[in-house]
Amino acid sequence: MRKKEHLSARIPPVLRPEHPTPRSVAELANAFGMRVVGTVDAVETTGVTLSAAEVQPGDLFVGVHGANRHGAQFATEAAERGAVAVLTDADGVALAEPAGLPVLVVEDPRAALGDVSAWVYRTHPDEATDLPQLFATTGTNGKTSTSYILEGILKQLGLVTGLSSTAERHIGTLSVTSRLTTPEASEMHALLARMRESEVRAVAVEVSAQALSRHRVDGIVFDVAGFTNLSHDHLDDYADMEEYYQAKLPLFQPEHARRGVVSLDTDWGHRVVQDSRIPVTTITVHPEVEAEWHVDIVAAEAAYTEFRLTGPEGRELTTRVPLIGWHMAANAALAIVMLVEGGFELGAIAHALGSNHRRYADETDEHPVSAVECYLPGRTERVSGDRGPSVYVDFGHSADAFENTLAAVRQFTPGRVLMLFGADGDRDTTKRGDMARVAAAGSDVLVITDHHPRFEDAASIRKTLVDAAREAYPDHETYEVSPPEAAIRKAVSLVGEGDSILWAGPGHQDYRDIAGVRTPYSARDEARKALREAGWEPNSGPAEEIR
Repeated sequence: MRKKEHLSARIPPVLRPEHPTPRSVAELANAFGMRVVGTVDAVETTGVTLSAAEVQPGDLFVGVHGANRHGAQFATEAAERGAVAVLTDADGVALAEPAGLPVLVVEDPRAALGDVSAWVYRTHPDEATDLPQLFATTGTNGKTSTSYILEGILKQLGLVTGLSSTAERHIGTLSVTSRLTTPEASEMHALLARMRESEVRAVAVEVSAQALSRHRVDGIVFDVAGFTNLSHDHLDDYADMEEYYQAKLPLFQPEHARRGVVSLDTDWGHRVVQDSRIPVTTITVHPEVEAEWHVDIVAAEAAYTEFRLTGPEGRELTTRVPLIGWHMAANAALAIVMLVEGGFELGAIAHALGSNHRRYADETDEHPVSAVECYLPGRTERVSGDRGPSVYVDFGHSADAFENTLAAVRQFTPGRVLMLFGADGDRDTTKRGDMARVAAAGSDVLVITDHHPRFEDAASIRKTLVDAAREAYPDHETYEVSPPEAAIRKAVSLVGEGDSILWAGPGHQDYRDIAGVRTPYSARDEARKALREAGWEPNSGPAEEIR
């Protein structure tokens, strides 16, 4: 089994095509009806970027209005790094003039960025015939899990794959850490162009509401879009749940996808079906809900969840996913139906999963087991060993995620369940109380600590959480411990053999955002250190990712 090559950096790199084809800036301006200030005769571009610090020779630098400054004021820096032209709005023209570069003027450069990037990198579906098949997943929870599961099954089907998720970007065996859930449009199209160079045949992409609102997937038409669920989150970006829903909906329109698969596990799924303007098929874990595909949990063990997927025309598949919780089975089933909608035969998928010879601890026979092969970094990831308490780190940071993951951990915990978590600073404050109440309701012990305080006062965030938990459950065993390094050690001191700790929030992340500084930090490493200090031997993490 081949190991993944992993590129690591505090500020992760942008993956671009290694052999870009130069394109005429004059033709670009003509194609989009842009006003040109200066001359673009004989000027060619090979790339697009919003960041002056990341300009490469031959780039088109795009200056947009930021929260505090206009990007066009960095045009001189971009020129010094090798930019050949600037794309901006009317306000940016004067700011860009000192750079001495030709300026292309559009009304809204951010809105134009996707289509322009697709033109430069030749990744627009109207122009490119050799793009990989594209699968997009959106929803409040489950986007990352579904994307990794999609990638895992595609690999089992024998395809060279790509991935763009909150955690990582993959191109075959190459892996880099992600910056945003969905990269900026210029980065997204560069990534697709690099994937095409690497002969990637299918790509799983996690698409956030913000990505759709901010035009990050413009110029892309996905072959299949999947919807997991919608629950309270991101109300710092959107006025209410209706506006949040409306931000998701464009993924299910012809401009962004050809077909859709929609989970009806939340009421919002019914809305997506009603409001979609592309063909959609439906799936649910609820037997009483009418849908084309149904998911039934067959068996749940500490090492896997087994489920049966039944669909139209008597089609059926029973398999396992190496993850705990009904919600993970639902994610895996959604991924399978997305592949079916993408043209893969269910029988071929069943054969690929049934050819899996991976062994589970409770098996004694030598027969192949139908199972999805995937590793999800920081998603209910167990960092403890065979002895002592079970310790899981998870990226979930919403009340709905807490409820589902706590229930999954509880199912396999004979003793007490301890919940350790904090809340994001400078993010949706309206969900904090719900998070604390759900955490207390689903745990026996609660330890509240810090997460990413950003520019907020960490003590104030903790107080909000503690007050909400104690108001809802006055007798609940609740502790407030800061910083997280001390909190995980306190948590380990409160549990023993047969107990479990769920540390929610940090998951795969390798930093904490403190006053705008990315401070190196790993919850997985800290949890393992705390276990060792307490006399328990943790696991060492996946020595080799199963792909």
